Parts: sequence; C-alpha cells; structure tokens
Amino acid sequence: MIAALAEYRGQDPVALVLLGVALLGFLLIGVRLSVIDWRTHRLPDRIVLPSYPVAVLLLGAAAISAGQWHRVIAMLAGGAILWTGFAALHLLNRRGLGFGDVKLAGLLGLYLGFAGWSALWWGPAFGFVLGGLWSAALILARRAGPGSAIAFGPFLIAGAALALAVLP
Repeated sequence: MIAALAEYRGQDPVALVLLGVALLGFLLIGVRLSVIDWRTHRLPDRIVLPSYPVAVLLLGAAAISAGQWHRVIAMLAGGAILWTGFAALHLLNRRGLGFGDVKLAGLLGLYLGFAGWSALWWGPAFGFVLGGLWSAALILARRAGPGSAIAFGPFLIAGAALALAVLP
C-alpha cells in the first residue's frame, strides 16, 4: 500500500488523497475495533458493516482515478475471498472464531486485495502468527489455558496493517 501511495503521489493527486483518506479510516476503525474487541470480545456490526461501503467507495475511486481497474477487481475479490475463507473456518469451529471476525476479515480483505495478492495472503497469516504468539505467551505465563478465548480481531487488524505497511 505504501507503494501505491508513492505511485499516486507522482501520478494522480486525487487518487493520493482518496487513498490517504481510506488508510486514515482503516487506522481509526482498526484502533477502535481493536479496543472494543479486546475489552468485550465483540466486533460491533454498527462499526464493521458501514465500513464496507466506505472502503469500497474510497479505494475504488482511488483506483479508478488512477486508471487501475485491476485494483478494483482485486479489492472486491480480496473481500470475498477472506470473508468466504473465514466463514468456512467459523463453520468448522464456531467457538474458536466468531462471526464478527468473519465480517472483519471481509473488510480487511478489501484493503489487502487493493494492495495486492501477496498482502491478501500475508495479512491474515501475520494475524494468525501474532494471535498464536500472544496465546502461547498467556499459556506460558499461566494466565490462560488451552480452552481460553482471546480477542482475535486486534491480531487480524495488526496483521493486515503490517502487510499493508511492509509489502510492496
């Protein structure tokens, strides 16, 4: 995503502003959802669901302004792929992955798909690794057991942010 910002900076100021606003929205929503999920183990629909059309509008308009229709397709595909994959995981183990995480994954997939296929793969992978490391630390510190639940949303958001920040 940083590469897209740099590309738009020299190429299309409208796309640059739209992408900048989309990323600011990602940051603000990500922090808010992380705090809520950490405290309550809930990802409220009133925040997640309205974020979908906002992301599609801002990211889509940025891509169209820059003449990059492939990013629009990749963004929509990314959202669908992550939503479907996480929905399958939810159906396999409803107690292990909540449906709020499924909806969040679809939203993150829009951003990650826009950034590219490697971000779409690595964003969730980073999230699972971060969540696994946190869980292992809790177990080693005897603050959790094998059946304990953690808020997974903050790790999904952190993984997506990491992928958006470091991948080209």
